[in-house]
Amino acid sequence: MTKKRALITGITGMVGSHLADFLLENTDWEIYGMCRWRSPLDNISHLLERINKKDRVHLLYGDLRDYISVHDVMKKSKPDYIFHLAAQSYPQTSFESPLDTFETNIQGTARVLEAVRKMPELKPVIHVCASSEVFGRVPKEKLPIDEECTFHPASPYAISKVGTDLVGRYYAEAYGLTVMTTRMFTHTGPRRGDVFAESSFAKQIALIEAGIIPPVIKVGNLDSLRTFADVRDAVKAYYMLVTVNPKAGEYYNIGGTFSCTIREMLNHLISISTAKDKIKIETDPERLRPIDADLQVPNTKKFEQHTGWKPEIEFEQIMQDLLEYWRDRVAKGEKFLTR
Repeated sequence: MTKKRALITGITGMVGSHLADFLLENTDWEIYGMCRWRSPLDNISHLLERINKKDRVHLLYGDLRDYISVHDVMKKSKPDYIFHLAAQSYPQTSFESPLDTFETNIQGTARVLEAVRKMPELKPVIHVCASSEVFGRVPKEKLPIDEECTFHPASPYAISKVGTDLVGRYYAEAYGLTVMTTRMFTHTGPRRGDVFAESSFAKQIALIEAGIIPPVIKVGNLDSLRTFADVRDAVKAYYMLVTVNPKAGEYYNIGGTFSCTIREMLNHLISISTAKDKIKIETDPERLRPIDADLQVPNTKKFEQHTGWKPEIEFEQIMQDLLEYWRDRVAKGEKFLTR
């Protein structure tokens, strides 16, 4: 029997690399990862030996802004499952580069799905990754946020993910592709980019502990409410999405169960630091967004009832693992931008 084949766009990102790890450990699938030729390989450095040996993991070069390259990736990988994770994923950057964000995320998703549509021999189950940011500024009376909550995006990134979400559902309804979209709420852990609040804080704490920077943590808005999940729970959810009775055109909220403000999350990180007694907090105006999605609490019943998925990793473990990830990188002598 021929092995199943999975294509992960954005395999070099935090989520893509953890998904590759999960599939290697829990399936016998062949895994194809799409990345740009200049993509940093740090997050998959532990897989490079397998990639060199063509041992179940294969890199294919493609760019969401180049239809020919996306089509070639489909032709070479012939996927049974597609996890479309690649995106311009930094909300703060999207305020400075809105057109690039729209091009990559909306039109890039359309190129992926159009390439599949133009190859009728392919019948993949497709996961299109939108974001909880589509809901944006939600009034308190609508918490927890369910799938039918009105979209009110609060950044160009969030607007692009509204487009991603709708493009995915359109291709399911118009062309019969087996596409499902997810709105994943805050998920973090090892390999999280340092442009995101909790990872930036953990990185700064690790640098403070090592005596590399003064004991001052630069912050943005600390009053937003977030619900935290672990990236390793997230990728398990994505696997279950495409393997447990997938339904074309469906859309799901996925997220953790522990909610707190950014301030409370930061205070917890500081509390587990060896430098906790000397750390001070300072607001950095450059870290403030023009507007913010300030109440991000999900209702995940629809997805849990459909698949049986439940988050398993506790908030304290998530934060501990994130801090250890940055401590390890600092201990190796890596150099970092201040952000």
